Amino acid sequence: MFTPKYPPPDTATAPPMTPQPLSDTAPVVPAPVPAPVPQTRAAASRTTVQLTPGTVVGVAAGGTAVVLVVGAVLVSMLLAVAVTAASVAVCAVVLRTLLAQSGKER
Repeated sequence: MFTPKYPPPDTATAPPMTPQPLSDTAPVVPAPVPAPVPQTRAAASRTTVQLTPGTVVGVAAGGTAVVLVVGAVLVSMLLAVAVTAASVAVCAVVLRTLLAQSGKER
């Protein structure tokens, strides 16, 4: 049950390697690729973004909403840290007082 099970070894044989003959001729250099012809039609077909007053107001309102939400999340996290720190400080004062009283009773 706990012994490893190995897959069966491959029985396929590798194809024989044939050495490539070395030639004394110069290497073949590929022809240079011609430069692309500038297309004025492609530049004219690009769409431009036109902002209407309604879309500007929408974008501004969306950005304001994002800033307010992120600000609210960050403020709530800061408040949670402050409340945690205050509760830890109160616990430390209570423990210090209890330990000081127990030491005086002896």
